[in-house]
Amino acid sequence: MRCPVCGNPDTKVIDSRVSVDGSSIRRRRECLECAARFTTYERVELTPLLISKKDGSIEPFNREKLMHGVFAACVKRNIPVETIEALIDDVESEARAAHRSTISSQQLGDMVLRRLRELDGVAYIRFASVYKDFKNLDEFTKELENLN
Repeated sequence: MRCPVCGNPDTKVIDSRVSVDGSSIRRRRECLECAARFTTYERVELTPLLISKKDGSIEPFNREKLMHGVFAACVKRNIPVETIEALIDDVESEARAAHRSTISSQQLGDMVLRRLRELDGVAYIRFASVYKDFKNLDEFTKELENLN
């Protein structure tokens, strides 16, 4: 690591600590030339996760967009925010674990539905009604029957 003060490439690590969330390592370093001390962070570089939409377009995975949809399905269902965030974490982890850079919006939606079905039937139906774009009451009723 090059010293930010004098540019010398020879530095030594004085202290290393894992961040609170475990996503990075903080290192205190000292320059062997000028004795300046500085901090660096080491993080895992994640490849961007892309979502292929039904219309063929591709967009970057947007955690906030997914969270908004799940929160909307869970409104007034007495589901703790932490549970919803854990659900989103699980979905994102599963999507990344596939070791592909692109996942279809259908696969992503199915991952959410699987988890919502176990968590809360009403939230499941709410999410499914938007995700599956029910065209009429018969489609909605059929989904309700499949829930049981």
